Amino acid sequence: MTLPAPLPLRAVRGEILHFLSDPAIHGEAAIEHFADGILAIRDGRVAELGPAEDMLAKLPSDVVLDDYRGKLVLPGFVDTHIHYAQTDIIASYGEQLLAWLERYTFPAEARFADPAHAAAVASFFCDELLRNGTTTAMAFATVHAASADALFEAARQRRMRLITGKVLMDRNCPDFLRDTADTGDAESRALVERWHGRDRLLYAVTPRFAATSSPGQMARTGRLFADHPGLYLQSHVAENRGEVEWIARLYPEARSYLDVYDGFGQLGPRSVYAHCIWLDDTDRARMAATGAAMSFCPTSNLFLGSGLFDLASARAQGIRVGIGTDVGAGTSFSMLQTLNEAYKVLQLNGQRLSAESAFHLATLGGAESLYLEDRIGNFLPGKEADLVVLDPQATPLLARRTAACPTLGERLFVLMMLGDDRAVAATHVLGVPAWRR
Repeated sequence: MTLPAPLPLRAVRGEILHFLSDPAIHGEAAIEHFADGILAIRDGRVAELGPAEDMLAKLPSDVVLDDYRGKLVLPGFVDTHIHYAQTDIIASYGEQLLAWLERYTFPAEARFADPAHAAAVASFFCDELLRNGTTTAMAFATVHAASADALFEAARQRRMRLITGKVLMDRNCPDFLRDTADTGDAESRALVERWHGRDRLLYAVTPRFAATSSPGQMARTGRLFADHPGLYLQSHVAENRGEVEWIARLYPEARSYLDVYDGFGQLGPRSVYAHCIWLDDTDRARMAATGAAMSFCPTSNLFLGSGLFDLASARAQGIRVGIGTDVGAGTSFSMLQTLNEAYKVLQLNGQRLSAESAFHLATLGGAESLYLEDRIGNFLPGKEADLVVLDPQATPLLARRTAACPTLGERLFVLMMLGDDRAVAATHVLGVPAWRR
């Protein structure tokens, strides 16, 4: 699948919503909403946004207009943590984190030694993201360099914005998934040269987690992260209590699990840590001070019984937070279903998540956590024109429930509680339809 090139000028009409900042902080001032709006797109970027009655007179007669009246147009969803190589083990029964890795994950990832298998999964994965309205993702590959090549190429063909990298693991994993400090560093550097900054692709140095990398590999990883301006780093931290106890035994000199990464120079802008459940306030303050971001992965945390994310504490410290589906421990590619579970996690933790805040997390909040808010996340002029079109009539129940909602906030809440992939009517990448129902 290769998308056609963006047309010089096209436009999208519908109910248009985007966020200028975090509504949890700035309330209604953070929201821009047009009940009947037009988004004008030139060469794949936002040219102008405004009410249809004003914009129609400005459009040339030959403009390509995608008419989505009756539907809601939002910036494309941003998934800040997902494992493409685990696509085929989503919904695997009965384990918590460490046993789940041994029983399901490592055998599945071994198959990515075959470049043909990697290419097939990468193609399905990118199509599934687009089918669910996700236009930007930060994804884990496997230890095989070819797995990262396959995902980058699949995303490049679809002109998606994608961040990935080969996994680094040189201990506490099966021999068939093990690299070394030297080979992991060399292969990562070659991938950086091949892919980082090409089209809309970005590279993430990817130590799986502190348990599966030796101190020597962790040190090399920190140096690689520092050596290339603009490079990303992704890993996991404090997901599961058993995992936290294991890290404490492996790194007894560290104050905390997060401190292990900090000691090896792996905290900073563009470092993104999934889960972040079993952290304390000192850890959170350090993440805020360094500019590191958290990926909140609610479906995975519930599925594996890992714990409840503390969004209020992260916000109080000023930490950047995005949402991750975390497939395959996560149970859905759908950002709507992921927001559904995020609401429930926070309810269990004595916290509230408004619909406006939820959709902010899935769009501009995710972009901010990836330091991409200058390029994606809302519809300000000059931004890359990625968008998702949601259909509030997608199912009989959704249509009936939406009809009883007098406010935008109520309609958004119903969409995130009752909606799933069926509610995604279309996904556009750089203004061009990449998927339509």
